[in-house]
Formats: sequence, C-alpha cells, structure tokens
Amino acid sequence: MPFDDAATVPFDKRWVPALPFLALGGLSIVFGGLVAAVTAIAPTRHTTWAAAYLVLVVGVAQLGIGVGQALLAPRLPSPRLITAEVLTWDVGNAGVIAGTLLNRVALVDLGGVLLAVSLVLFLLGARGHARQKRWLLYGYRLLITIVLVSIPIGLYLARVRQST
Repeated sequence: MPFDDAATVPFDKRWVPALPFLALGGLSIVFGGLVAAVTAIAPTRHTTWAAAYLVLVVGVAQLGIGVGQALLAPRLPSPRLITAEVLTWDVGNAGVIAGTLLNRVALVDLGGVLLAVSLVLFLLGARGHARQKRWLLYGYRLLITIVLVSIPIGLYLARVRQST
C-alpha cells in the first residue's frame, strides 16, 4: 500500500483495514438475530446465550475493535496483522460457542486463549495513536478491557455449568 504513515492516509483508505471486521461483525449480528428468531418458539439456555453472544461479542465487539484499530493505528495495519486478528478473534469465538454448546470446557478454554491473543494483537495494532484521538483511544481500550475481563469470567462459568 502506498500509504504508510497514518497522517498521510486519506480517510476513505483508513476504512480498508476495517472491512473484514465490519463484514464479519455485521454477519454475526444478523446470524445472532436469526438464531434468536428460529429458537424463539422453544428457547433453551444455550440458544439464548448463543444468540446474545453472536450479537454482542462476535458482532458488536468485533465492529468496535476493528473500526477502532483502523481509526487509531499510526500506520495502516498490515494484511498479515489483520489476518492474524481475524483468525484469532473468529476462531476463538467459534471455539467458545462450540465448546459451550457441546459442553466441552477444553474447547471453551482454547477459544478464550485465542480471544486473549486477538485482543493483544488489536492493542498492538493501535499503539502509537495521535493525541487528538484520545477520547477514541480511551473508548477502544475500555472495550478491549471489558472483553478481556469477561474471558476468565466466561471460562469460570463454563466450568460451573459443566459441574451442574
């Protein structure tokens, strides 16, 4: 890409690194809504949880961290970094969902580890931000912190659910 430094990147080009996260996050929100609609007649604890997880974590959080990185990164994130983030985020979430639905705590744990790795990659991708975007940086870090803190809570709840 001819633009390396964020100060020289036109605003419309800044959105390019966010496209995979916008697409996958948007699809996850729609899919979560479909899960909720299809299972509304006979909802279970797992289907209700899966619908909410798809919308809030896989969808909304992915939109927030993907767009946040695109707006905050001092340089456009490399395709390699974006690929690593997409894979760790979405495979990690798939592991959490599959592990929960199949009652396989080890799979939930693996998914949680991948999510933590993904969040570290997102933090590294947005380091060295511009000072005029401080409020955006605080919101971005807050979102990552909320998701990061929720990972061990979710892992604990997976163990509690398995023992009941």
